[in-house]
Amino acid sequence: MSGLLINQPKYSWLKELGLSEDNPGVYNGTWGGSGEVVTSYCPANNEPIARVTQATLAEYEETVQKTKEAWKMWADIPAPKRGEIVRQIGDALRKKIKVLGSLVSLEMGKIYVEGVGEVQEYVDVCDYAVGLSRMIGGPILPSERPGHALIEQWNPVGLVGIITAFNFPVAVYGWNNAIALTCGNVCLWKGAPTTPLTSVAVTKIVAEVLEQNNLPGAICSMTCGGADIGTAMAKDERVDLLSFTGSTHVGKMVAMMVQERFGRKLLELGGNNAIIVFEDADLNLVVPSAVFASVGTAGQRCTTTRRLMLHESVHDTVVERIAKAYKQVRIGDPWDPSTLYGPLHTKQAVDQYLAAIEQAKQQGGTLVCGGKVMDRPGNYVEPTIITGLAHDAPIVHTETFVPILYVLKFKTEEEAFAWNNEVQQGLSSSIFTKDMGRVFRWLGPKGSDCGIVNVNIPTSGAEIGGAFGGEKHTGGGRESGSDSWKQYMRRSTCTINYSKDLPLAQGIKFE
Repeated sequence: MSGLLINQPKYSWLKELGLSEDNPGVYNGTWGGSGEVVTSYCPANNEPIARVTQATLAEYEETVQKTKEAWKMWADIPAPKRGEIVRQIGDALRKKIKVLGSLVSLEMGKIYVEGVGEVQEYVDVCDYAVGLSRMIGGPILPSERPGHALIEQWNPVGLVGIITAFNFPVAVYGWNNAIALTCGNVCLWKGAPTTPLTSVAVTKIVAEVLEQNNLPGAICSMTCGGADIGTAMAKDERVDLLSFTGSTHVGKMVAMMVQERFGRKLLELGGNNAIIVFEDADLNLVVPSAVFASVGTAGQRCTTTRRLMLHESVHDTVVERIAKAYKQVRIGDPWDPSTLYGPLHTKQAVDQYLAAIEQAKQQGGTLVCGGKVMDRPGNYVEPTIITGLAHDAPIVHTETFVPILYVLKFKTEEEAFAWNNEVQQGLSSSIFTKDMGRVFRWLGPKGSDCGIVNVNIPTSGAEIGGAFGGEKHTGGGRESGSDSWKQYMRRSTCTINYSKDLPLAQGIKFE
């Protein structure tokens, strides 16, 4: 017996997802892959789970060709009929929600309930997209010319390339995939190199639905790979929209490559998110919110709270209560239902955690709790609180994808709002207050400059009905709900003359 977890009886459920010791990492209607063989490891114990064979550039080329060919059929299917296929994808995911959630927990490292919740998010977006399939469209506008109609027509962009990150290996693909399909697009997915088994398992579920409906599997293609495949997607003019989720550093390079060819891009990048607690805040809401938003997913959400700004009158009390709550967080194997806090995803993240703590100390920070690597198998670190730093300390302005919370003390509303906005990213933000005037100042033009602006709830845990995304170095993209579907379509203004005359706009005479 090999040393792979998939061969151990404890993990035999992995085979329910169609996984085996060695898995093909290319799907374009048929399964294949002849590139580098990568091993996926479990962050909770750093043991190998199974292997995936990545795509070569030649296989990427073949996949793009097949995906573009599949679009010709998919685009001709009426939107409500496309919505029916998306509904079936949602139902197929429902049937596998627990086992797929377990895989997310095993391969990514997030706790089981979050793994299942992530699959539920894909299901919810499928439900949303089904309704959307009967609603997408533009207005009929009044024309200034008699006998003329002005129509806004929306059409699919074509091929949507989707590059997702390790921290949400199912949900982010789901946001893009369900909406893109409903809008009449085909999809080419490259998941994170460290969560390839999840990419394969999700694609198998989607592919089965397409096959049952006699549709080309290439409608939802997949190429596992690294930077070579990502670069090819970014530079490929046949990729009509590239949706990229990842770090600001890599996102900037992707954006420049796409812009070089005047392509479309949808960027979901980093966040240096803040919770602001005013003197009138309900601390019984503040404490669980701050703990969930800073410790959840071991600090590896793009919406994780990294800065906690406390009014000077409540600073000491809140720090004491949150530190006490941190010590009660149940740490363990992520697939244990009682666990609230699991490992970091990689050993490199552990190194980043230690480096950030050292920098914070050098810049004047005081360690309240945490700060150590835990003595157990896997990539476990203690959730950490640091006080005493200046609001503009370099480490405070650096997004580190680890469970470190920087606590800042402020005096005035103006000061707190300014500190919220002074970082480069603009993803999520929240205030805790009972002052309704302050609430609407926070929501207004001089308030938060983020894409997600909350009141009396955490920075993380967004619902799918609203548009998800942020401003500035977060990239400006919007996914999921509201009118995010427009990102996946192209708009044409159509003027139709149904009269026998030819009046010109703006009253121009050309006779």
